[in-house]
Amino acid sequence: MAIDYNGKSIETTENGYLVNLEDWDEGLATELAKVEGIELTQKHWDTIKYLRDEYFNNGGNQPNERNIVKAMSKIWGEKVSNKDMYDLFPLMTSKQGGKVAGLPETRRKGGY
Repeated sequence: MAIDYNGKSIETTENGYLVNLEDWDEGLATELAKVEGIELTQKHWDTIKYLRDEYFNNGGNQPNERNIVKAMSKIWGEKVSNKDMYDLFPLMTSKQGGKVAGLPETRRKGGY
């Protein structure tokens, strides 16, 4: 599969994840989000930044849903629930959020 972006064809896996992580930029994230039916808000970007930081600066870590909720609660300074995160990324933040963040597909089931 591929997605057309900026006059280039960006290769993706059959599940829509980037084949080459180096292809990712914020504009491509917006396009990937559109494919997922998501319009990105500041909270989406905060989550994407967190997921990318964890992956690239913490040994390839891809946090589960529980750790994402805890991190976003700390970042946003408010109690965040699983529902809040599913409102942002209906198909799981660790999976759908990771896809928009340009990360490899996680095989984790999510949860706790």
